[in-house]
Amino acid sequence: MDAFAPHDAATSALPGLLLAWYDRHRRRMPWRAGPGQPADPYRVWLSEIMLQQTTVATVGPYFNRFIERWPTVRDLAASPLDEVLSAWAGLGYYARARNLHACAKAVVDRHDGVFPGTEAALLSLPGVGAYTAAAVAAIAFDRKATVVDGNVERVMARMFAVEEPMPAAKPRLRELAATLTPERRPGDYAQAVMDLGATVCTPRSPTCLSCPWSGSCQGRIGGIAEALPRKSPKSDKPTRRGTAFVVLSGPGNLLLRQRQAKGMLGGMHEVPATPWDSKTGWEVDADDHAPVSGAAWIAIPGVVRHTFSHFHLELEVTAVRLGDEPALDGGQWWPIDALDSAALPTVMVKVVRQALMHLA
Repeated sequence: MDAFAPHDAATSALPGLLLAWYDRHRRRMPWRAGPGQPADPYRVWLSEIMLQQTTVATVGPYFNRFIERWPTVRDLAASPLDEVLSAWAGLGYYARARNLHACAKAVVDRHDGVFPGTEAALLSLPGVGAYTAAAVAAIAFDRKATVVDGNVERVMARMFAVEEPMPAAKPRLRELAATLTPERRPGDYAQAVMDLGATVCTPRSPTCLSCPWSGSCQGRIGGIAEALPRKSPKSDKPTRRGTAFVVLSGPGNLLLRQRQAKGMLGGMHEVPATPWDSKTGWEVDADDHAPVSGAAWIAIPGVVRHTFSHFHLELEVTAVRLGDEPALDGGQWWPIDALDSAALPTVMVKVVRQALMHLA
């Protein structure tokens, strides 16, 4: 049971205290409207999609490049998906980029280029889940909506001393967050509580003396704030392995192929590779998957390692430099000096870099 009921009289002043703190300490971000300025729904939506599983510091430069290239949702919707994937490269979780493009097209096709302002309507858009719908409704349209991300969950767990471990505690934390969401300035409040978690109520060493809610925080009063939210033990991620083939041509091009539109890294470019196997070694016969038969393959020293959300990946790299550029099914030759435009996921950037370093 929580240390005090969510409708305790002590909680009624919390939104006002937080908003006063936010007015003094709000973070400046390229997608955030200034005090008294109306928010741009396109910028709010774009930033929220980018910020999923990604830090503010990482997202900033990507956001600025997207806005410069595609200033409006109509511009983004009119762009080829390959260009969007290329601009997204490095942000990870590439399904977000495909959904981003699909959502932009839906806003144009279904809503004449104007984002709908309700959670229900936003939820009908591709790639928009409960969190994003609430965030856009609150921040862009100032509608009362409860926005709950990891920062908010941490604040609520400490505020109400919720000791049930995550992720089982998520529904309870959402209920508690909803009890504090105010009718007045819900958009500013949503940003305020996220800022509080990001800058004050941090995962480690929270600065409780700087917190406007410190006097009511049951986690702090009980001396357990830093231990919350509690987490269930994580299971070990499996490791998958494979072999990547880096094929270079005399004119300075690299052989790439495009992954299927659906699935992991869908629509992204990659160097040819074996399937990623979950066995203990590289049991897959790499020769059966080599894009060029009879080539004098060179084993590149070292192993490229990369971690995805649900598994670790280890890739051996083998390379060959051809004098010409034979036509190959399902592949295309890409200039090495233009790889930035190839929509290569981070793991493939590592593979190519490893090969080029040893072939130079």
